[in-house]
Amino acid sequence: MLRNLTFEERELTHPSAAPAPAPAPWPALVGDIGATNARFALVGAKGEIERPKILAVRDHPTIEDAISVYLSNAPEAARPRAAALAVAGPITGDRVALTNHPWSFSTEELRRHLGIGRLQIVNDFSAAACAAPYLAAADYVAVGGGEAVADMPIGVLGPGTGLGVGGLVPLAGRWRALSGEGGHVTMSPANDREGAVLAQLRRRFDHVSAERAGLSGQGLVNLYSALVELDGATPEPYTPAQITDPENGRRDPHCREAVELFCLMLGTVASNLALTLGARGGIFIAGGIVPRLGARFTASGFRQRFESKGRLQPFLAAIPTFIIIRELPAFVGLHALLAGRAE
Repeated sequence: MLRNLTFEERELTHPSAAPAPAPAPWPALVGDIGATNARFALVGAKGEIERPKILAVRDHPTIEDAISVYLSNAPEAARPRAAALAVAGPITGDRVALTNHPWSFSTEELRRHLGIGRLQIVNDFSAAACAAPYLAAADYVAVGGGEAVADMPIGVLGPGTGLGVGGLVPLAGRWRALSGEGGHVTMSPANDREGAVLAQLRRRFDHVSAERAGLSGQGLVNLYSALVELDGATPEPYTPAQITDPENGRRDPHCREAVELFCLMLGTVASNLALTLGARGGIFIAGGIVPRLGARFTASGFRQRFESKGRLQPFLAAIPTFIIIRELPAFVGLHALLAGRAE
């Protein structure tokens, strides 16, 4: 069962800080909308999160239907007056479509449907990025590296149903989220085995992205299948959960190798993000896959691969990497957006 959550509020200080936008009226609806699950809650002015609930996306024909079901049990006093939703897809205008699910909607039509004055739609990893500065020490686990540098860019990425990538930069006393589709960058190999895997996948796909090559649920299946095929065998019809299952890993060397290559490839993509952003504020790893790996991830070659960038090794060695273990971290970022602490 989900629990009610609260979190610390930490402010950026800047001599030229601009006035924050007017905060949202409270309570507000927050939602984290992925291809598999739609997570909703109500959030108060101090960040207190109430009535969290997870709905299966497949059970609802539209996002309006899912929100109506969620709000149907809320008392009148708890009806939201504003909302912020994190969506697994690009946000380029009024029309929003999920990348890996048929749901799509108009932001303005949804706002009118909800009868609220303010509706903010952001990419799901923009919300995860906005959460990073407001997480408490108990909300994440460090995996190597030095100390985060205050008021410096932060990178966030997370393998789950897809591969989400986001960033955060300080701007005029607040945090500005960088929204993109970094999960679809072209995956590059770091050794001959990875090169053979990517060549195998290029026989099946016109573009072998980081998400498709291993850093997602379906990507893990693709990665495992390519390894088996390279060794002249027939892949088992494993699910992502079966590939990462420790028992399967002990029995099947290809599952074990797939998990290790997953960790290494994540190190490659995470270090590319750190170099691109100059993310001396740290790299945060979210999503559903990595926390489930537990000690196998921290014992993997992830961190060594993260730092393995030739002349830039000292720069990367000083950047900390963290695994977010907090439940529903996007809600923290959505509250920061609604409260005017991020944009």
